[in-house]
Amino acid sequence: MRLLIERKPVKVYPDPKRVIARFFFNGDQRAIDVVKHVMSLTEVEVFGIISPLLQEYSKRHRNITKILTRHCKKIKHCIEDAGFDFESLEKYQRLLLGSYFTHEYSIESAAFFNPSIVDDPDQSDLVEGERRVIISFRAVGEGHISSVVFRRALIDRNNDITVIPAGNYIDEAEVIKNAVYNKKLFLKKAADSKIDVEVLDEVGVQLEDKFDYATLRKIILDSKNLQEEDIRKLEYDKILWLSDTYHEISFSRDTDISDRVIFPISEFERKGIEDARFVRFVKDDGSIVYYATYTAFDGAMIMPKLLQTTDFYDFKISPLHGVGAQNKNLALFPRKINGKYAMMSRIDGCNNYLMYSDKLTVWDNPVKLQSPKFPWEFIQIGNCGSPIETEAGWLVITHGVGPMRRYCLGASLFDLNDPSIEIGRLREPLVIPNNDEREGYVPNVLYSCGAIIHNGELIIPYGLSDYCSSFAGVGLDVLLEKLKNSDSL
Repeated sequence: MRLLIERKPVKVYPDPKRVIARFFFNGDQRAIDVVKHVMSLTEVEVFGIISPLLQEYSKRHRNITKILTRHCKKIKHCIEDAGFDFESLEKYQRLLLGSYFTHEYSIESAAFFNPSIVDDPDQSDLVEGERRVIISFRAVGEGHISSVVFRRALIDRNNDITVIPAGNYIDEAEVIKNAVYNKKLFLKKAADSKIDVEVLDEVGVQLEDKFDYATLRKIILDSKNLQEEDIRKLEYDKILWLSDTYHEISFSRDTDISDRVIFPISEFERKGIEDARFVRFVKDDGSIVYYATYTAFDGAMIMPKLLQTTDFYDFKISPLHGVGAQNKNLALFPRKINGKYAMMSRIDGCNNYLMYSDKLTVWDNPVKLQSPKFPWEFIQIGNCGSPIETEAGWLVITHGVGPMRRYCLGASLFDLNDPSIEIGRLREPLVIPNNDEREGYVPNVLYSCGAIIHNGELIIPYGLSDYCSSFAGVGLDVLLEKLKNSDSL
């Protein structure tokens, strides 16, 4: 018999009007031609074109002049190849050139789903029983490119949820490439990424055990310039693309959380950033850091990555390494267990695994934890976010895929000191798609990337067939009692 779960009346829908101004580039030669056209215009003609553009798009973007100026700088080499001095360009020439290499991208126009939920770092000015949370979503736009977007919400003493309306301006972060790379791990990840081994050997002998981006870039460009074949040059480009997967991003302090979008940056994630699983992690000294595991996808290869922040303004991003850092569904436990980091994963695509590590970014020796057991999960079982600590054990919300590719949510309970011990698992799904939820971008799918406990209730945000997201709640005591007395094991 299934537990009675309450579906909250709140739904969070995508807003196709939320757009970012992206850099647009279609090759050096076409860019050079555009530069020559623009530079042939008189000062009056330049102003006559750019002035109404600025008036129109300043209503749609925060500081559009800064965006256009930044995009103009990105084609500096094309401007100089066209025979013009970049430093001598007039202000309106820079803005107009930048506008030709800018396009609007609607980040939520196609789908909006797979939410994750954590405490907001700011819990000030609340009354007893209230809680402020941050919810992340996977937003999909043109070309099926996924990014991570955020909303802030308030849960009151009755566990009613109010999602704060999103802002009108979206901000891309400043990208900071100041990482220091570990040579052994970097080359191993490069080999896993199918980069030519001979090229890696050639570059590797020129690198120290620790190196920075500037050093790597110089070695790559110098080596690439010696090559004659384009296919060989591409292998050197791939190394630089991989280096871009290690970076930091920083958002302006005058942005609301809903204005911040984490958009694909490196070539290895050009087809999307998928299914961020955020967790509020308590370190050994009691300090708090927020981690998120997510999947970077380039159209062919999956690369698990780790994102970390303390304030949701500044983020550090790096790939995950090791035999266990494969496929999707990595979910970090919210604290160390017996002195080690712990992670759930699904390296083979259909079973849940458990692994431990001394290093947050290196994961090996995965051990199978769960396999599909019931008809609603025969295709695959996976986690729906990081395990949640309760007095009874680690509570894990799972997803199962059954007939007609229907996704349902379930729950399992594991021992606090030894999570390899499964205490109980629901025989029936916790949440299944109902008639109001089954139609959408991807029919018959419910999915979540993280839940939270508040005022004795487990609150699960979940995506409805990928077209929007909602919330469900179930009494924690009732759920734990059902799991502890489960006869499914």
